[in-house]
Amino acid sequence: MTKDKVIEFFKRLQATNPEPKGELEWTNPFTLLVAVALSAQATDKSVNKATPALFKAADTPQKMVKLGEDKIRAYIKTIGLFNSKAKNVAALSQILIDNYGGEVPADRDELVKLPGVGRKTANVVLNMAFGQPTMAVDTHIFRVSNRTGLAPASGVEKVEEKLERVIPDEFKMHAHHWLILHGRYICIARKPKCYECPVVDLCAFRDKNLIPP
Repeated sequence: MTKDKVIEFFKRLQATNPEPKGELEWTNPFTLLVAVALSAQATDKSVNKATPALFKAADTPQKMVKLGEDKIRAYIKTIGLFNSKAKNVAALSQILIDNYGGEVPADRDELVKLPGVGRKTANVVLNMAFGQPTMAVDTHIFRVSNRTGLAPASGVEKVEEKLERVIPDEFKMHAHHWLILHGRYICIARKPKCYECPVVDLCAFRDKNLIPP
């Protein structure tokens, strides 16, 4: 995709949703970190059903450690991989207390040291909690980047590198939300809704689904 097309691509996504928001519910950097970690291989909806009660009981690392792994597990048992996730949440909470004064670090290298926190989770936290223009590449962004020709690459980190290179600075703060939402609701995996797509004429996908059901 040419530079002019990339600019137009994001101008249109911006026009449809000027201030995009993530769909996970959170109240502070710690609850965001926990919510994103819980959302791995799970839907945001399933996480949002479980976390209000959890965060009412424990919205700081100190309260989460006091709650303990068994009670954390009970709160999140409806989320996939809840056993390992409960263990990770308890462990990362203790590490935040021991090594970071109970605060979530605004640094990717430090975040990925935490149990259950990978690069994608770290990037989401840095973007949403700390206002850093990071690119958290999930399955939706990976699909959209390859299908449209925006940033085609064979691996997640390669897509991230390409997106950081091709997206103009003016769009970087919200770019990952625009792409996630586009992939989640329009450029869906099996049969994209090209008939609803605001960037359909810029997209390199050959088998466009242009006829609405």
